[in-house]
Amino acid sequence: MSPTHLGHLGHLDHLVDLVDLASSRLGGLVLHANDDFFAEKENLLRPHAAVFREHDYTDRGKWMDGWETRRAFGRIEGHVFDWCIVKLGAPGVIAGLDVDTSFFRGNFPEFCSFEAVAIDGDPSVEALLRNDVPWKELVAKTKLEGNQSNVIRLHEANACGVVVGERTTHLRFKIYPDGGVARLRVYGSVVPDLEAMMRFGDVHDLAAVSSGGAVVACNDSFFGSRHNMIMPGRSVNMGDGWETRRKRVPGFDWSIVRLGARAGKLRVLEVDTNHFKGNCPESVLIEGVDAENATVAELSGNTLPFREVLPRTKLRTHHRHFFGDGDVLQQIGPISHLRVKIFPDGGISRLRLHAELAEREVAPR
Repeated sequence: MSPTHLGHLGHLDHLVDLVDLASSRLGGLVLHANDDFFAEKENLLRPHAAVFREHDYTDRGKWMDGWETRRAFGRIEGHVFDWCIVKLGAPGVIAGLDVDTSFFRGNFPEFCSFEAVAIDGDPSVEALLRNDVPWKELVAKTKLEGNQSNVIRLHEANACGVVVGERTTHLRFKIYPDGGVARLRVYGSVVPDLEAMMRFGDVHDLAAVSSGGAVVACNDSFFGSRHNMIMPGRSVNMGDGWETRRKRVPGFDWSIVRLGARAGKLRVLEVDTNHFKGNCPESVLIEGVDAENATVAELSGNTLPFREVLPRTKLRTHHRHFFGDGDVLQQIGPISHLRVKIFPDGGISRLRLHAELAEREVAPR
């Protein structure tokens, strides 16, 4: 594969509309590194941006917010690169990577490369270190620049917002010959294991990012990313939700959620306004449609036959709302996408749709 190296933060726009598959929020881990003498490997996947502490030192040297190896090139015969193994928090198809060298100015690696593998289950570190692991080259040796985002594009999302390609569960990240990287982001589309999901019961949160859900569009996300709505757990603060700016005209704000698999019978819908106390929407209305192959443009328009799943319902501030089957929740048949409307504006921290898989997904069991 011949990647396109862009190397500027501004070119991240389309990638950050996708899921960071390696995020520690999803369970991503740096399982092993051959060296992390100056700065720990765990820093690579931290969700917040790297910081710099000008006067902070440890007993090993300058404190740095990233993964940093010792100087080895030219001192150890045959040393060519340092490396680490990353377990993706959510297996999927990779669209691009951001090798962020923020604050590494005189100590960043000159090059990097990536190898990928898809392994079912939860292999041990020892298993991943074996010589028979079928690693495949994902990104050839690519030049890096210091103190900036180094963006490597592999695939583009299609008109439906899905990245198509080979599924990956683990990465082997090499830096040449040594040095420091602040953060690693791995953007793509989650590919859930539907057969494994079915082994653990018939009802699943099909909006969850871990199930392959994605928030593919919204009209506004000024204060908080739309992607936060389907992240694991409850929100940790007001910034960990979807929040729009104050609307100065009549109407509503909206977002579109693509489910990880088509929903059949709906069991429980959850709308959580955790931490939104003075900026909770007055009400919410949620609609569904079965349009698996619809483009993002079509979903964002007014041409598809969306139907009410939850009629317009008043919301409480800083509260977890549950709507069950037989309550106000409406059964409308198979659903591939949800449209969430909030009136007139404000913030929602989490959205959950617990449902049975539609018949077509259940059939292969």
